[in-house]
Amino acid sequence: MASGRNVLRTLVILILLGSLLACSKPPAPGPQVSTETQQPTGLDSIPDPDPTKYPKLMNMADWNNPYLVVREDGIGLVDLSNREIHILKPEEVQATLVSLPSSAWPYGRVVLVTEALPLGVSEQTKSEIRKNRGLLVGTLKELNVSIKETP
Repeated sequence: MASGRNVLRTLVILILLGSLLACSKPPAPGPQVSTETQQPTGLDSIPDPDPTKYPKLMNMADWNNPYLVVREDGIGLVDLSNREIHILKPEEVQATLVSLPSSAWPYGRVVLVTEALPLGVSEQTKSEIRKNRGLLVGTLKELNVSIKETP
């Protein structure tokens, strides 16, 4: 009978010990909450993109938001009033977009992007265009600006 009590006592101690360990376990990590607050971009007053306002793909010439052309020598901003292209250095894109009036963004925070990639260009030219495109995409992400690609 004494051995039965010892077994029972040992079993109770193990259960209590297990319960104690289970209660002292650290809580499982929950969803990560970012302590960073989104920094103002200068385009915060521009609403989110509204695809219902975009022109049909066949009529992209009717695009009224900023229109950017990735080129070997930089990023071209198409002046929609006269279709002239103003060449910007990749680091000038942010300030230029922020300086545009809110009337330049009728579809919300979205830009039209295309590449100037003529036939028969060198690998060096293609590489420069890819580099400039990467810089542009990074800048647009920082600004929380969506990209609409031309077909």
